[in-house]
Amino acid sequence: QVQLVESGGGLVQAGGSLRLSCAASGSIFSINGMGWYRQAPGKQRELVATISNDGSTNYADSVKGRFTISRDNAKNTVYLQMNSLKPEDAAVYFCNAHITAMTRNSYLYWGQGTQVTVSS
Repeated sequence: QVQLVESGGGLVQAGGSLRLSCAASGSIFSINGMGWYRQAPGKQRELVATISNDGSTNYADSVKGRFTISRDNAKNTVYLQMNSLKPEDAAVYFCNAHITAMTRNSYLYWGQGTQVTVSS
């Protein structure tokens, strides 16, 4: 069984920083793309950033220059460094990953989400 577990959310003042982590565990054969999404109350879930297994990254325009996605393949972990946080960044942040299990079945897995609150 494969699971993703996020950590690092919390309350921060506007202009501050947070670092989110998302660790994959279980019967993993390989991990391809990984990403972060967020969902604010009353809004649809939206892309924040993605990273491929060769390190190529993609960001939403709203976070470019402020957020950085990275991954540690040895630890099966993806990170999101968030700087210069704004109140509009407040949301539940979810990670996902395209994972091939030891069974060779591939799925898109999601974490349970971690709350980020930004005070103005």
